[in-house]
Amino acid sequence: MDIDANAEKLKSLQISSLDEEEDEDEPQNGDVEDEFSDEDDDEEDRVPMTLGFAEKPKNSWSLFRQYFPSKAGGTPAWLDPIHLPAEKSSLCDFCGEPLQFLLQVYAPLPEESTFHRTLFVFMCTSMACLLHDQHEQWKRHPETPSRSVKVFRCQLPRVNSFYSSEAPAVDGTEQPLTAGAILCNWCGTWKGDKICSSCRKARYCSGKHQAAHWRSSSSSHKILCRQLEISGKESESAASNSLWPEYEITIEDECDFDEEMSIDNGSVSSLVSRSRTDGSFEKLQTYFKGHGDNRSWASFQARISQAPDQVLRYSSSAQAKPLWPVSSGRPSKVDIPKCNYCGGNRGFEFQVLPQLLYFFHVQDGEDSLDWATIVVYTCESSCDEGREVYYKQEFAWVQLASQSISHQ
Repeated sequence: MDIDANAEKLKSLQISSLDEEEDEDEPQNGDVEDEFSDEDDDEEDRVPMTLGFAEKPKNSWSLFRQYFPSKAGGTPAWLDPIHLPAEKSSLCDFCGEPLQFLLQVYAPLPEESTFHRTLFVFMCTSMACLLHDQHEQWKRHPETPSRSVKVFRCQLPRVNSFYSSEAPAVDGTEQPLTAGAILCNWCGTWKGDKICSSCRKARYCSGKHQAAHWRSSSSSHKILCRQLEISGKESESAASNSLWPEYEITIEDECDFDEEMSIDNGSVSSLVSRSRTDGSFEKLQTYFKGHGDNRSWASFQARISQAPDQVLRYSSSAQAKPLWPVSSGRPSKVDIPKCNYCGGNRGFEFQVLPQLLYFFHVQDGEDSLDWATIVVYTCESSCDEGREVYYKQEFAWVQLASQSISHQ
């Protein structure tokens, strides 16, 4: 699917979902009902979803920011390339390491202020921090939330200072109107506002990434620093080999996969494709079968098995609900905080599935990064309050695929 078709299909799916909502009279997030019920699960089955799939891009330029991509891994294609999230927002609140880019979803809405709109998800690569995160998210309305998974929303009107108001050319020749901020030479993700004191050329987002670049065996800045100081050339580009592999996220309507599933020995088809061989989903399946959530797990498995390689489930409908692998460890409506900027409700917009770990080549191990699902809630009005904040922080709820789901 080409870039224009991808964006236009998503817009048409969103608009049709919004049209359907006008005839509904359903409770919104934050209404009287506190706990999710079985009726919510049945309701989710009636809402059309858009599925995201990780694919290697046919053309590298399709992931440049001027083509408004949805993508996973690698480095973000910042929508606003200048006013990036502040330094503290870019760090894990537990270990202090800069967060790594997980994925971004181009999700425009049919309003002038949201003509371009992208949601970015970052997370710490430490499973220990994710376990802390899962514990902290149960604290309702803390004064200073601590998270290792962070979501940022950025939106622009059609006429803006960064991009043409016309659709981009699909031949790789499109150029943005302005250059972006100088990024970290190690991660290529966050603003490089710290300069190497020796060569005065290399830029870093943090002292930790400067130290990592200096120690790197594959492309040590220690070796190149003196050369740059003498030559006066610009520093080398991002050198980290710890970033996740880069993929384009293509979209399809879930209805395209809505067909009777084959039954093998009285059970539904496998959750994952046969190409999956690392064993992490077998461990996940064993874990869920050992708990009292068989109904949720069976429903989750049956729904996902229609398109087992999906990595993302998206809907702009206010009636959409996430698909939970287990009934325990999911939030009540009062657990979802209000928008930090306008005070309005946040609603479900999309969820990230653990299949993405396979595409990132995350090995199955005791300390390996793992989750059952990451559910993203965003301001229902996609507000433009707090105009000085160009990347507004939204909320992610993590359901883990670990040995226990604990909460306060």
